[in-house]
Amino acid sequence: MAAVTLLLAVPVPLPLPGAAATGVADLASLFLVLCCVPLLLRPRPAGAERLSPRVLLVVAVPAVACAVVTVAAGDPLAAVPGFARHLQVFVLIPLALLVALRAPGPARWAAALLLLPAVVQGTVGTIQYLTGTGASYMGEDIRAVGTYGPQNVMGMAGVVAAGMVVAVAFALGGPPRAPDARRTRTPRALTRSLAAPLCAVALLVPLVVSFSRGAWIATAVACAAMLLLAGRLSRRVLLLLACGSVLAVGLAAAGSGQVADRLTSIVRVTDTPDQSVIDRYALWDAALTMWREEPWTGVGPRGFADHRDAAASVALSSGSDTGGAGWEFERQQLLSPHNMYLLVLAEQGLLGATATFGAWAVLLVGCLRRLRIVPPGPSRRLGLAATGLLLWQLVNFLYADIGGPTTVVTGLAFGLAAWWALAPESATGVGDTGARR
Repeated sequence: MAAVTLLLAVPVPLPLPGAAATGVADLASLFLVLCCVPLLLRPRPAGAERLSPRVLLVVAVPAVACAVVTVAAGDPLAAVPGFARHLQVFVLIPLALLVALRAPGPARWAAALLLLPAVVQGTVGTIQYLTGTGASYMGEDIRAVGTYGPQNVMGMAGVVAAGMVVAVAFALGGPPRAPDARRTRTPRALTRSLAAPLCAVALLVPLVVSFSRGAWIATAVACAAMLLLAGRLSRRVLLLLACGSVLAVGLAAAGSGQVADRLTSIVRVTDTPDQSVIDRYALWDAALTMWREEPWTGVGPRGFADHRDAAASVALSSGSDTGGAGWEFERQQLLSPHNMYLLVLAEQGLLGATATFGAWAVLLVGCLRRLRIVPPGPSRRLGLAATGLLLWQLVNFLYADIGGPTTVVTGLAFGLAAWWALAPESATGVGDTGARR
């Protein structure tokens, strides 16, 4: 699991057929799944809690539905890579984490490990913005993309946002302080208590200069939801909000107008949209057209690119210009609708969409229900992190889909959410608290 997260900083593409956009972290995730197969097959000890029957709904139903639509595709062989990708992200990695994480300690490390690639990529991205060595944006090489290059402009934003959500969750879910507790604290304890808030504030910088509107919205929604679910406002939280607000305003003021223009463009998309917004609307309309033509099974996994030209309107441009960050200028094709919900609907039809979206709804309800019965402390931090990561993915899917070397982060997020929502209470630490309401 550590290898999966650490290798996210090494975006080396794998020379696999139909998998040009995958990286070495995907290979590590496959090894993680293989290591968890014996854990799944061996019998559980006497008295050990079994997995919830809801696991079958979350894991098996989407896998079977995706297999059916793959067989029903016009070219089943061409759809196999898409089926494998869907299986990896939404079935195999979540099941591996659900089986492997049998105590809160390893789960805490699994969540905390997401901070390391976020800090590494965020540092690289901030340097790119300050030195003008990032990806091209509005005629300037200032867009922070980390080590993923201009072909994966969303990669760094996703990794940084995941780390920021974990940091905010760890800052919000700390242990409660007794009214009569002594206020004297050691420097080490003070440092540990401020580490998560400071890390969250620091990661705000590369997130802002990534110029990713979808990541901004998803992070704001996830952090606001975690703030409401935490149910309390400590001085650390107020300090975190104040520092984050000041930093965001400062970046918007110092960014020569680019950050401010990007922010205002969020509410300006129906007035005078730029070409990227026009392309996105055209891609969304193309996805809906594909679904209308094949409402039950869709056009098959990885079928959107083949049917795009026949379904898209003339408003769609031929591609987007990419360059900078050490790469030459290149015209990149728009081969997905940049909306995961519409992508699943177009490629898997109502059959796949119902199974996939239903599984996500079960995970979200399970995360929220378990958060209600756990008090402030280490287990609650994990619950907030898992729920926040899931919420971030579900909101970000409105503006993005899976693809690229950082796709494995999506699998880890769903895996932590599956562990928190579906694992036995003894594995999550909830059963040891005795804090049922």
